[in-house]
Amino acid sequence: METDDQEHLIDSPQPAKTSKSWLVFLIIGILGLIGGVACLLVVLLKPEVILADLNFPDIPSNTATTKIYSDLTGLEIANEADRTAPVYCIQTPNGVDGARPQVGLTEAGVIFEAIAEAGITRFAAIYQKPASAVIGPIRSLRLYYLQWDTPFDCIIVHAGGADDAIAAVRSGGYKDLTENYAYMYRGGNNRLWNNLFTTSQHLTQVSADWGYGSSNVNGFNRMTPEESAKSRVDASAASKLVITEPAVGDTSAMNFASTNISLRFGGIATFNVNYQYNQQTNSYDRWYETGNSHEVYQCPAEDLGEVTPESVCSLVQLSPNVVVAMMVSEQKSWDGYHEDITTVGSGEVYVFQNGAVTHGTWNKNSVGEQIKFFDDAGTEIKLAPGQTFVEAVPTYGGVEY
Repeated sequence: METDDQEHLIDSPQPAKTSKSWLVFLIIGILGLIGGVACLLVVLLKPEVILADLNFPDIPSNTATTKIYSDLTGLEIANEADRTAPVYCIQTPNGVDGARPQVGLTEAGVIFEAIAEAGITRFAAIYQKPASAVIGPIRSLRLYYLQWDTPFDCIIVHAGGADDAIAAVRSGGYKDLTENYAYMYRGGNNRLWNNLFTTSQHLTQVSADWGYGSSNVNGFNRMTPEESAKSRVDASAASKLVITEPAVGDTSAMNFASTNISLRFGGIATFNVNYQYNQQTNSYDRWYETGNSHEVYQCPAEDLGEVTPESVCSLVQLSPNVVVAMMVSEQKSWDGYHEDITTVGSGEVYVFQNGAVTHGTWNKNSVGEQIKFFDDAGTEIKLAPGQTFVEAVPTYGGVEY
């Protein structure tokens, strides 16, 4: 039988053993503090020891780069000064009497084509900062070419011209360079009278000599390169069509593809033009109705002096990025030989670009204003960037695609 003292002994709590774990943590903490202070001192006193082998990522700049686009072509250019560089509008023949192959046309930003006389077409080729060693041939001016040239504020480069064109140049305050052997020369093989050429260096020199240091270009309304890429006819084909799902984009403004174009200026096959869309280059390879490709001489971008183009240049096919076919009112001039073409007013237009066609109306309110193009809904059409052929097709001619 247990006594009260034994019972008390059993029930009394045992004294707790003293824990030494706090001492361990204290020591660890002190060591960590000492180590941290040491590291801080090393960084402050010898930062290269710690940072020598570290690679830190570049911090993105908040300054956005503003892209600059040419008012002539819509293509991106290097700087603002290039936008106002002098522009040259060069009258270039297209006959079969030695005019072909033309030289340097691949560098022209805009090319107007229209009948000059007797069903033979001629070009007003518009250049800015050309680099080609040879450019030409150069032929005479017509009034309607001059009126198309006017908004580009260019130096008119020609060899004489029709009486009304010469009178307009002289009275209208134009920058005028007619046949001048200080800045032009005769050359070429078997070219008959289509043998007047110039060079990029000659054009630069005339700008300097005559004080034509800049041009205020009023160009066409253009898309940016990014906008143009999105509007390509094959851009929507990047993802496969799923007919069980609804369209996710606005399809109201879509136009149909057009890969083959026929432009008829009249009844002479060698001046009627065909274009074939080249999907690889997103441009339109140019052919004549005869089946011959329109080849031109592409020349080195250097000063070779007054050389024969056939000796230094190589042949390439013309392939503009945009083809605009505008229907124009056209009739014989008073002499029964030259042409009169209405440039101020409006008419039907077909715009071929990015593999598609848009039908609408062209409008030019005055000689000094640029041509504008509108679709059938009345919305102004933006042209894709790059070389643009503007074809003045007479209303008695035709456009097929």
